[in-house]
Amino acid sequence: MTFTLKFKDIDEKRDIPKENYTIKDLLNDLELSSQTIVSKQNGDLVIEESEIRDDDEIRLVQIIYGG
Repeated sequence: MTFTLKFKDIDEKRDIPKENYTIKDLLNDLELSSQTIVSKQNGDLVIEESEIRDDDEIRLVQIIYGG
C-alpha cells in the first residue's frame, strides 16, 4: 500500500510502513512539527490523527509566520 507525499520539492510515492499510519506518524518520520505544518489529505484539511490510506495524496504546507 502506498500514498503520494507532496511537500516543497518532494513529489513521491511512499510505502505505508504500518497499520494505522497517521499524519502525526508521517510528521514524526520527517522530523516536522505539527505547529508549523498544515496537512491536506486528498485536498481536504485534516488533523494529525487522520489515518493515511492506500492511494491517498498527502500535501504538507509550511506555515510562514511574519510580523
